[in-house]
Amino acid sequence: MKATIQTQGKQYTVQEGDVLILNRYPETEAGSKLEINEVLTVGEGKNFKLGSPFVDGATVSATVLENRRGRKVVVFKKKKRKGYERRRGHRQELSVIKIDSIKG
Repeated sequence: MKATIQTQGKQYTVQEGDVLILNRYPETEAGSKLEINEVLTVGEGKNFKLGSPFVDGATVSATVLENRRGRKVVVFKKKKRKGYERRRGHRQELSVIKIDSIKG
């Protein structure tokens, strides 16, 4: 069964067993369970349901596999002939989740 979910301002189409890398969920640790209630569509074929905007009673259960940091992104700014150079780095906080079940 497939479902389209909305979390953290982004939409994802998922199936049971999928692994997603998302922005860090606050106050979660490895092994934590998540309930995602913002389900936009659920099902396939004749059992397809479309929400307006969300499907009533549909939930997606997920488990946090790990919390980690992403690759370093280097931001480099320079202005020619002015002697201005600036280099900054950033690492995004990420959560790796696995979709356990889809109910709808």
